[in-house]
Amino acid sequence: MSDHPLARVDRLVELAETLAAAWGARASICTTVGQERANLRLLGVTGVDRAGRPLAGAAVDQFVAGRVDRLAAGIILPFVAALAEYDLSPQALALDVASGAVDLGLESELLHDAPRRADVEAQAANLAASAFERMDANRTARLELLAVIGDAARPWVGASTTEPEAVDGAREAGLLVAAGVDVVRVDVPAGRELADRLHDAGFEVPSWRAGSGTGPGDPDAAPSGSQRGLAEVRLAIDEAAAERRGYARLATAALPLAGPEQAVVAAFERVDIVDGDPIAEVVDGNVDPDRALADHAFARRLIARSGSVVALGAGPLVVAPDLARGAPSGPATLAGRALALELLGAALARRDGIPAGRILVGAIPPWLIEERNSAALAIAQVLLRRAALPGHPLVFEEPESEIAAIRWRAILGAALPLAARDSLIIRRATAARAGRVVAETRAIADVAADVAATYGPIDPRGVALDHARSTVAAAIATLERLATDGWNSVLGSPLDRPGAARLGADAVVERTESFDPFSVAGPPPVVSSRPVMPPADTL
Repeated sequence: MSDHPLARVDRLVELAETLAAAWGARASICTTVGQERANLRLLGVTGVDRAGRPLAGAAVDQFVAGRVDRLAAGIILPFVAALAEYDLSPQALALDVASGAVDLGLESELLHDAPRRADVEAQAANLAASAFERMDANRTARLELLAVIGDAARPWVGASTTEPEAVDGAREAGLLVAAGVDVVRVDVPAGRELADRLHDAGFEVPSWRAGSGTGPGDPDAAPSGSQRGLAEVRLAIDEAAAERRGYARLATAALPLAGPEQAVVAAFERVDIVDGDPIAEVVDGNVDPDRALADHAFARRLIARSGSVVALGAGPLVVAPDLARGAPSGPATLAGRALALELLGAALARRDGIPAGRILVGAIPPWLIEERNSAALAIAQVLLRRAALPGHPLVFEEPESEIAAIRWRAILGAALPLAARDSLIIRRATAARAGRVVAETRAIADVAADVAATYGPIDPRGVALDHARSTVAAAIATLERLATDGWNSVLGSPLDRPGAARLGADAVVERTESFDPFSVAGPPPVVSSRPVMPPADTL
């Protein structure tokens, strides 16, 4: 067998696909409190309860109350039964459930009556169908808007907003788009479950505070990353995009334990790109693997329906095995672990119905920029991802450190010719300097396109070849150990050791309820107009 690294990529992909099939099958039969919160959002529950807590979460917590049987059965059917019983809207009922005024456990008992259950299932199907109609309308709106104003030139240039409050965030997003930014990314605040769990573990999560222009009791104040805030940001982006005659995309970046809810919000508010990396949640976020995989399996079914795009990082930095043995690993071993886990994440997303063209993958692990010979190492990484992830657009993200960013920009110019035009380049750009940043990025992309058209296929040699060869070997070893030893092989210690509880481990369980809201979705809509964009299964 050839020792050329690209000759072993097929083996690497095969291992990732096999592992994704096994783990994805398990994830698809589990539910979590995050999924149940998302189910209430599907039924129309939004906002906060009378105590200021997210309403869907407060209602689910009150219903489940630590009972595994209730979580396994799910909240949809008892909730829908109570809607008819008390003749309330979903929002009003959720408020009563959250306060304890209505006990959905009583409705669960009524579901043992077969005729009653059949009626409730029919009502639940109607409500779910309405939710999917709303998603389909947004999918259609995206395609029709693209047909009218056209798409942005590629590669796309992205930037993140910094304003925490919705009104200011919407204004900032509009200015970024007017300056030429094609993808505006908004950070979603930590959810209540994550904040509570981190607090219980001794960590504090900063709570959202309204900006100086709004008071703490202002009922109109909302975070930019909330559902209401994202609706305002979406409107501002669309208005600016229409002015410049080129569609601009809205992206969200959420913290762990929020995947299912963010998928619902993305579908309802026409979010185009959703960060959704369960592997990073496990490795970097200390989330229980079963919980992370189940949450994202559910989320991706919604994302597949809505036509949004999933964004994955370039693979987490896995150092736990090195800490366990007391010896650091070299860049190739670390890069191999990252590549293996990135491939696994992409395979899981494809298994859940997202086509390769709608799965963005990180091109270069961020820590690699500060390594010796970083340009050669980065080129090797891009080449490997092009071979192992064909059809997946690549994401190049500028690091936070200014010193690292200077080197990153030079490396971008060297690596971009290998990535073709279907890339997303995320820059650090304020509204005031966004125009200059976009112009600089476009110049780099244009030069890269000229270079790509001038050169033939790249055959790495020297440092790049050695690094690629060692990266593939480490990636194969990582996936083989994952298949035999499970998560312990990358987390560095047994998941079941005393005191090792991971976030959300007590809130994931196999489903016992047969009602599936996705069963009423039907096929996505077919738009008769001819959009100026790639086919629906690509970006």
